[in-house]
Amino acid sequence: MAKNTSPDADATKKPKKKRWYHQIWEVFQMVRKAQPSIVAWLLLVFVGVVAVGVVLGLLFDQVLYFTFLAVPFAALAAMFLLARRAETVAYQRIEGEPGAVSAALGTIRRGWNIQDEPVAVDPRTQDMVFRAVGRPGVVLISEGPPHRVPKLLEGERKRVARVIPNVPVIVLQCGNGEGQVKLTKIANAVKRQKNVLTRSEVAEVSKRLRALRSNAMPIPKGVDPRRARPDRKGMRGR
Repeated sequence: MAKNTSPDADATKKPKKKRWYHQIWEVFQMVRKAQPSIVAWLLLVFVGVVAVGVVLGLLFDQVLYFTFLAVPFAALAAMFLLARRAETVAYQRIEGEPGAVSAALGTIRRGWNIQDEPVAVDPRTQDMVFRAVGRPGVVLISEGPPHRVPKLLEGERKRVARVIPNVPVIVLQCGNGEGQVKLTKIANAVKRQKNVLTRSEVAEVSKRLRALRSNAMPIPKGVDPRRARPDRKGMRGR
Protein backbone atom coordinates (compact mmCIF):
# COMPACT_ATOMS: atom_id res chain seq x y z
CA MET A 1 0.00 0.00 0.00
CA ALA A 2 1.36 3.44 -0.92
CA LYS A 3 2.23 5.80 1.87
CA ASN A 4 0.12 8.89 2.37
CA THR A 5 2.23 11.80 1.12
CA SER A 6 -0.55 14.38 0.91
CA PRO A 7 0.11 17.96 2.10
CA ASP A 8 -2.34 17.41 4.96
CA ALA A 9 -0.29 14.46 6.19
CA ASP A 10 2.92 16.48 6.04
CA ALA A 11 1.28 19.32 7.91
CA THR A 12 0.38 17.01 10.79
CA LYS A 13 4.00 16.07 11.34
CA LYS A 14 5.44 17.82 14.33
CA PRO A 15 8.67 19.76 13.78
CA LYS A 16 11.69 17.99 15.17
CA LYS A 17 12.59 19.34 18.57
CA LYS A 18 16.13 20.60 18.98
CA ARG A 19 18.14 18.98 21.70
CA TRP A 20 20.19 21.03 24.13
CA TYR A 21 23.45 19.94 22.52
CA HIS A 22 22.18 21.12 19.12
CA GLN A 23 21.56 24.56 20.61
CA ILE A 24 25.01 24.62 22.20
CA TRP A 25 26.58 23.70 18.86
CA GLU A 26 24.69 26.49 17.09
CA VAL A 27 25.83 29.00 19.71
CA PHE A 28 29.41 27.75 19.39
CA GLN A 29 29.30 28.11 15.61
CA MET A 30 27.96 31.65 15.93
CA VAL A 31 30.68 32.68 18.38
CA ARG A 32 33.47 30.98 16.43
CA LYS A 33 32.45 32.84 13.28
CA ALA A 34 32.75 36.19 15.08
CA GLN A 35 35.63 35.25 17.40
CA PRO A 36 37.82 32.44 15.99
CA SER A 37 39.96 32.48 19.13
CA ILE A 38 37.08 31.03 21.18
CA VAL A 39 38.29 27.47 20.45
CA ALA A 40 41.67 28.13 22.07
CA TRP A 41 40.06 29.90 25.04
CA LEU A 42 37.62 27.06 25.68
CA LEU A 43 40.42 24.50 25.59
CA LEU A 44 42.55 26.66 27.86
CA VAL A 45 39.77 27.00 30.44
CA PHE A 46 38.91 23.30 30.33
CA VAL A 47 42.52 22.13 30.63
CA GLY A 48 43.25 24.72 33.30
CA VAL A 49 40.44 23.54 35.58
CA VAL A 50 41.40 19.90 35.08
CA ALA A 51 45.02 20.80 35.89
CA VAL A 52 43.88 22.33 39.16
CA GLY A 53 42.10 19.06 39.96
CA VAL A 54 45.28 17.08 39.24
CA VAL A 55 47.32 19.35 41.51
CA LEU A 56 44.80 18.93 44.31
CA GLY A 57 44.89 15.19 43.74
CA LEU A 58 48.66 15.17 44.12
CA LEU A 59 48.43 17.16 47.33
CA PHE A 60 45.85 14.83 48.87
CA ASP A 61 47.23 11.68 47.22
CA GLN A 62 43.94 11.07 45.35
CA VAL A 63 44.79 12.04 41.79
CA LEU A 64 42.15 9.92 40.07
CA TYR A 65 39.34 11.10 42.32
CA PHE A 66 40.12 14.81 42.00
CA THR A 67 40.70 14.52 38.23
CA PHE A 68 37.28 12.99 37.64
CA LEU A 69 35.77 15.57 39.99
CA ALA A 70 37.40 18.40 38.04
CA VAL A 71 36.04 17.34 34.62
CA PRO A 72 32.40 18.49 35.14
CA PHE A 73 33.64 21.73 36.71
CA ALA A 74 35.90 22.26 33.69
CA ALA A 75 32.96 21.73 31.34
CA LEU A 76 30.87 24.14 33.39
CA ALA A 77 33.59 26.80 33.27
CA ALA A 78 33.91 26.40 29.49
CA MET A 79 30.15 26.71 29.09
CA PHE A 80 30.13 29.86 31.20
CA LEU A 81 32.82 31.40 28.99
CA LEU A 82 30.90 30.41 25.85
CA ALA A 83 27.70 31.95 27.20
CA ARG A 84 29.43 35.24 27.99
CA ARG A 85 31.05 35.39 24.56
CA ALA A 86 27.72 34.52 22.91
CA GLU A 87 26.03 37.37 24.75
CA THR A 88 28.74 39.77 23.58
CA VAL A 89 28.40 38.61 19.96
CA ALA A 90 24.61 38.90 20.13
CA TYR A 91 24.84 42.50 21.33
CA GLN A 92 27.41 43.30 18.64
CA ARG A 93 25.00 42.02 16.00
CA ILE A 94 22.11 44.25 17.07
CA GLU A 95 24.06 47.33 18.15
CA GLY A 96 23.10 50.29 15.99
CA GLU A 97 19.95 48.57 14.71
CA PRO A 98 16.56 50.21 15.36
CA GLY A 99 14.94 48.56 18.37
CA ALA A 100 18.20 47.32 19.90
CA VAL A 101 17.19 48.77 23.30
CA SER A 102 14.02 46.67 23.29
CA ALA A 103 16.13 43.58 22.64
CA ALA A 104 18.45 44.43 25.53
CA LEU A 105 15.53 45.07 27.90
CA GLY A 106 14.08 41.72 26.87
CA THR A 107 16.91 39.99 28.74
CA ILE A 108 15.45 41.23 32.05
CA ARG A 109 13.59 38.19 33.36
CA ARG A 110 11.24 39.09 36.20
CA GLY A 111 9.92 42.02 38.18
CA TRP A 112 9.50 44.43 35.27
CA ASN A 113 6.72 45.25 32.82
CA ILE A 114 8.52 46.16 29.62
CA GLN A 115 6.92 47.72 26.56
CA ASP A 116 8.28 45.95 23.48
CA GLU A 117 7.33 48.74 21.09
CA PRO A 118 8.75 52.25 21.48
CA VAL A 119 6.48 54.63 23.38
CA ALA A 120 7.84 57.65 21.51
CA VAL A 121 9.36 57.85 18.03
CA ASP A 122 10.81 60.68 15.99
CA PRO A 123 9.58 59.79 12.48
CA ARG A 124 12.31 61.84 10.82
CA THR A 125 15.39 60.53 12.67
CA GLN A 126 13.89 57.24 13.99
CA ASP A 127 15.14 58.08 17.47
CA MET A 128 13.05 56.15 20.00
CA VAL A 129 12.11 55.97 23.65
CA PHE A 130 11.29 52.66 25.36
CA ARG A 131 9.58 52.17 28.69
CA ALA A 132 10.01 49.75 31.58
CA VAL A 133 7.90 49.76 34.75
CA GLY A 134 9.21 48.17 37.93
CA ARG A 135 9.58 48.76 41.64
CA PRO A 136 11.96 51.71 41.08
CA GLY A 137 9.19 53.43 39.11
CA VAL A 138 9.01 54.20 35.39
CA VAL A 139 12.27 54.02 33.45
CA LEU A 140 12.44 55.68 30.04
CA ILE A 141 15.36 54.65 27.83
CA SER A 142 16.22 56.53 24.68
CA GLU A 143 17.87 55.21 21.55
CA GLY A 144 19.72 57.81 19.51
CA PRO A 145 22.55 60.39 19.57
CA PRO A 146 22.97 62.43 22.79
CA HIS A 147 22.37 65.76 21.03
CA ARG A 148 18.95 64.71 19.70
CA VAL A 149 17.24 62.44 22.22
CA PRO A 150 16.92 64.75 25.29
CA LYS A 151 13.95 66.60 23.77
CA LEU A 152 12.19 63.33 22.90
CA LEU A 153 12.91 61.93 26.37
CA GLU A 154 11.69 65.04 28.16
CA GLY A 155 8.46 65.07 26.16
CA GLU A 156 7.72 61.47 27.12
CA ARG A 157 8.70 62.12 30.75
CA LYS A 158 6.19 64.97 31.00
CA ARG A 159 3.52 62.84 29.35
CA VAL A 160 4.05 60.02 31.88
CA ALA A 161 4.23 62.45 34.82
CA ARG A 162 0.80 63.83 33.96
CA VAL A 163 -0.72 60.36 34.31
CA ILE A 164 1.21 59.24 37.41
CA PRO A 165 2.47 62.43 39.12
CA ASN A 166 3.59 60.71 42.35
CA VAL A 167 5.69 57.96 40.76
CA PRO A 168 9.43 58.44 40.03
CA VAL A 169 10.28 58.71 36.33
CA ILE A 170 13.90 57.81 35.56
CA VAL A 171 15.45 58.68 32.20
CA LEU A 172 18.42 56.86 30.66
CA GLN A 173 20.16 57.33 27.34
CA CYS A 174 21.45 54.25 25.56
CA GLY A 175 24.41 54.73 23.25
CA ASN A 176 28.16 55.22 23.08
CA GLY A 177 28.14 59.00 23.49
CA GLU A 178 29.06 61.05 26.54
CA GLY A 179 26.67 60.47 29.43
CA GLN A 180 25.04 57.51 27.71
CA VAL A 181 24.87 53.87 28.83
CA LYS A 182 26.24 51.22 26.47
CA LEU A 183 23.81 48.70 25.05
CA THR A 184 25.54 45.82 26.84
CA LYS A 185 25.01 47.55 30.20
CA ILE A 186 21.55 49.03 29.77
CA ALA A 187 19.70 46.08 31.35
CA ASN A 188 21.91 46.20 34.45
CA ALA A 189 21.49 49.98 34.64
CA VAL A 190 17.72 49.53 34.75
CA LYS A 191 17.83 46.76 37.36
CA ARG A 192 20.20 48.71 39.64
CA GLN A 193 17.69 51.49 40.27
CA LYS A 194 16.47 51.81 43.87
CA ASN A 195 13.10 50.20 44.67
CA VAL A 196 10.38 52.57 45.91
CA LEU A 197 7.12 50.88 44.84
CA THR A 198 5.36 47.73 46.00
CA ARG A 199 4.43 44.97 43.56
CA SER A 200 0.75 45.97 43.68
CA GLU A 201 1.70 49.57 42.92
CA VAL A 202 3.77 48.42 39.94
CA ALA A 203 0.72 46.62 38.55
CA GLU A 204 -1.45 49.70 39.04
CA VAL A 205 1.09 52.00 37.37
CA SER A 206 1.39 49.63 34.41
CA LYS A 207 -2.38 49.55 34.08
CA ARG A 208 -2.65 53.34 34.03
CA LEU A 209 0.16 53.70 31.51
CA ARG A 210 -1.56 51.36 29.06
CA ALA A 211 -3.98 54.21 28.37
CA LEU A 212 -1.12 56.08 26.73
CA ARG A 213 -0.74 53.41 24.07
CA SER A 214 -3.77 54.66 22.19
CA ASN A 215 -1.91 57.89 21.47
CA ALA A 216 1.43 56.24 20.68
CA MET A 217 2.97 56.96 17.30
CA PRO A 218 3.24 54.08 14.83
CA ILE A 219 6.56 52.27 14.54
CA PRO A 220 8.51 53.38 11.46
CA LYS A 221 8.65 50.95 8.57
CA GLY A 222 11.38 48.35 8.94
CA VAL A 223 11.63 48.66 12.73
CA ASP A 224 10.85 45.43 14.57
CA PRO A 225 12.37 45.45 18.09
CA ARG A 226 11.44 41.81 18.71
CA ARG A 227 13.31 40.65 15.62
CA ALA A 228 16.62 41.74 17.15
CA ARG A 229 16.11 40.01 20.50
CA PRO A 230 19.08 37.83 21.56
CA ASP A 231 18.33 34.14 22.08
CA ARG A 232 18.95 33.83 25.83
CA LYS A 233 17.92 30.14 25.94
CA GLY A 234 20.40 29.37 23.21
CA MET A 235 23.11 31.17 25.17
CA ARG A 236 22.38 29.03 28.22
CA GLY A 237 22.32 25.84 26.13
CA ARG A 238 18.70 25.01 26.89
